[in-house]
Amino acid sequence: MTNARDIIIRPLVTEKTIKTEETQNTVVFEVAKKANKIAIKQAIEEIFKVKVESVNTANVKPKTKRVGRYVGKTKAIKKAYIKLAEGSKIEILADK
Repeated sequence: MTNARDIIIRPLVTEKTIKTEETQNTVVFEVAKKANKIAIKQAIEEIFKVKVESVNTANVKPKTKRVGRYVGKTKAIKKAYIKLAEGSKIEILADK
């Protein structure tokens, strides 16, 4: 995974992540499963040209969902909580 765009998959935009962005200057991204914190930090700094203070990761397990009689699972993802340094900001536009 040498390409930064292969590590960062997409931003996660929910009410909770928007609130953490406003209050704690933390942005949440879905990242590649095999990416480590150092690679995530370098990828964010390269793509968005910001200073990253810290990176926390969480592996989200799939949940079982039903639609009628059919049972399936949601996809398992890895989240990265990126705390930006003071004065740094990433603009993520949410569809309204």
